[in-house]
Amino acid sequence: ADPMNVLFIMADQLRWDHLSCAGHPHLHTPNIDALARRGVRFTQAYVNSGVCGPSRMSYYTGRYPISHGATWNRVPLSVGEMTLGEYIRQAGQDAGGPDLYLAGKTHVLPDVEGLKRLAIEGQSELGHLLRRGGFREIDRHDGHHEEAAEDGYSAWLRAQGYDSPRPWSDYVISAIDEGGQVVSGWHMRNVHLPARVAERHSETAYMTDQAIAFMKRQGSRPWVLHLSYVKPHWPYMAPAPYHAMYRAGDCLPTVKRESELHGAHPVTAAYRRHEESATFARDEVVRHVRPAYQGLVKQLDDHLGRLFDAMSGLGRLDDTLVILCADHGDFLGDHWLGEKELFYDTVQRVPFIVADPRAAANATRGSADDRFVECVDVVPTVLETLGLPVPRHRIEGRSLLPLLHGQQPAWRDHVYSELDYSFKGARLTLGRHTQQCRAFSIRTREHRYVHWLDLPEQLWDLRSDPDQFEDLGTQAGSEPTRQQMRSRLLDFLARRQHRTTISEEAIERATDGHKRAGVFYGQW
Repeated sequence: ADPMNVLFIMADQLRWDHLSCAGHPHLHTPNIDALARRGVRFTQAYVNSGVCGPSRMSYYTGRYPISHGATWNRVPLSVGEMTLGEYIRQAGQDAGGPDLYLAGKTHVLPDVEGLKRLAIEGQSELGHLLRRGGFREIDRHDGHHEEAAEDGYSAWLRAQGYDSPRPWSDYVISAIDEGGQVVSGWHMRNVHLPARVAERHSETAYMTDQAIAFMKRQGSRPWVLHLSYVKPHWPYMAPAPYHAMYRAGDCLPTVKRESELHGAHPVTAAYRRHEESATFARDEVVRHVRPAYQGLVKQLDDHLGRLFDAMSGLGRLDDTLVILCADHGDFLGDHWLGEKELFYDTVQRVPFIVADPRAAANATRGSADDRFVECVDVVPTVLETLGLPVPRHRIEGRSLLPLLHGQQPAWRDHVYSELDYSFKGARLTLGRHTQQCRAFSIRTREHRYVHWLDLPEQLWDLRSDPDQFEDLGTQAGSEPTRQQMRSRLLDFLARRQHRTTISEEAIERATDGHKRAGVFYGQW
């Protein structure tokens, strides 16, 4: 039977190369590996922005940042943009179909001005859903911020005895140092210590519990669940025993060269002046932090194993499409950088596994597919799985079901990403206006090209330089390739779906409609 459920799992800041099925020699992730054996692991999956907010909005809308407009974390998603939850609800509200639920993080910011302009009350059901990106929230916990009053996780922690008005700050990302003092995980020097929260009360454990309890409550009723983990995103504080599972020798080597620091692109050089980059440029910091990061990934894998075991016991592995991905990677010192955002595969490439239980997917089960996949592909994949129409006048991604079912359709030969660094300190370092701080990138199998507004282009030849050490963007000999990539980018941008208020079918019906209406102009 067709799967009537969808489980859409996202991990925040999970690098593609930190899974054993992707080749990590010391970090073993048997449960994610088992999911890959049940489905397809897409080895060339890329986000459409290396920043949490715009990347997630592309996952949720099926549209590129230049189309949905939420170009950075502090930019609200327009009230006019439709999300996966709205598509599902709109198509199934009269047929008793599933709804879209959330356990975890979304990074959705409400379009307060848009709601006000349309006189949509925030407390109405419509207003509630629009403020939350179309999700029905089991519990939303975005992490790395001051605890919100409506954050169920914080209230639950207090009920477990963590007596604090800010239990996340005081327990989840804090530790007791060797001198008996409470210290914060915001200082990365403390990440070798176990978090003050018990492992069973940690964010990863809690959200897994929420997902399992939700599935049990649903029984045989269909559902779509977005289970969105805030880890392994910083602060890199892991509870015992995960804080001490790995040592520096168990980590991947840092990908960087001294030559990258000479003649660097202005924006890259400015990013290297950010505090996180200056810190991660120190080898001792990388050796200290990466083991904790790996511990958080291992904890995530263990709880996914617990989740999959529960689903098996409930019979849900047999009727649920499972998608596992990340919103972007993490530099962790690669290229002398910390955090994310810039156009290196370290950040832009992500793990992406899809397991379809239907017999139609048997031919590809357990395979690795190297075709280009983007985060905009999730919405059409989910809609097609549920048998719902894919509104092509809005959606810019492509359903992955043909690939899962062994078909060989014509497929994309590049991926796209962009960056708005208006909110970053790099803008001030460079003395630039907010309207100048945009970049647009095309990556093919051979090259990564970046067009910066009013700044030099960037180009890497990935055949000879897969780790992106040598930027060819200002070299005279690269001009023919840059011209080719520039034209490819222009063609891509010219094809965006900006006409969103009328469907393609409606346009076809209306073509030359004036004649059918008895209006004849231009006749001789």
